[in-house]
Amino acid sequence: MRRWLAAIALCAASAVAAAAPPTRVEIVYQVLYGGGPLAEVRQVLEHDGKTYHLEETWVGVGPLALLGEVHRSSRGRIVDTGLQPVDYQDKRPRRPPASVHFDWDKGTMVSEFRDGPRTEPIPPNAQDRLSFVFAPAFHAPTGKTLEFNVVDGKGMSKYVLDIAGREPLKVPAGDFDALRVDQRMDKADGRSTQMWLDARHSYLPLRVLSVQKDGTRVDQVATKISVTP
Repeated sequence: MRRWLAAIALCAASAVAAAAPPTRVEIVYQVLYGGGPLAEVRQVLEHDGKTYHLEETWVGVGPLALLGEVHRSSRGRIVDTGLQPVDYQDKRPRRPPASVHFDWDKGTMVSEFRDGPRTEPIPPNAQDRLSFVFAPAFHAPTGKTLEFNVVDGKGMSKYVLDIAGREPLKVPAGDFDALRVDQRMDKADGRSTQMWLDARHSYLPLRVLSVQKDGTRVDQVATKISVTP
């Protein structure tokens, strides 16, 4: 499940650059696990053209609501190459918080989870697990493949994304001209992920479909999108 949560935000873009997103964007998603409701997710992006702040909240549906809420946040700068995270936090019930602090001047990051702080070099194309959700909205890349090194305090994962092309998409939030992005399948265990981004509005994430090792489908679809210019 952790791997799928990370895949939520693996966004991409086409060769045509999009305008920066509105100063405030709120997206609500429904998450289905094996066809049944699992959670509601709310993501909020705020920015002023120089800095950004991201918040994400997960709330379980039905009995899962008793497990408590998951809160993640990311803040940082907007630079010529897109988003540059500075601080990332992940807080969950019954688990120590995870965090990452990026010092771009020194080229190092300090990660912390269970075993105390660790100082490491910042990897190329570094993002945290929230910043890369909206990174392409601020710097739409060209080409057909994207790579991200994503850190979350617990470790780092490398993702390779192939831009599959544009296609129509219908979700509860509406009908969209979407760009589909495919995460390269892990041949070792057969897991795969597909994502659909709003090609006309800063590549906002609209849907993520993940197939787990046992064939279970996890589907996250946008139910409501609110923007403030």
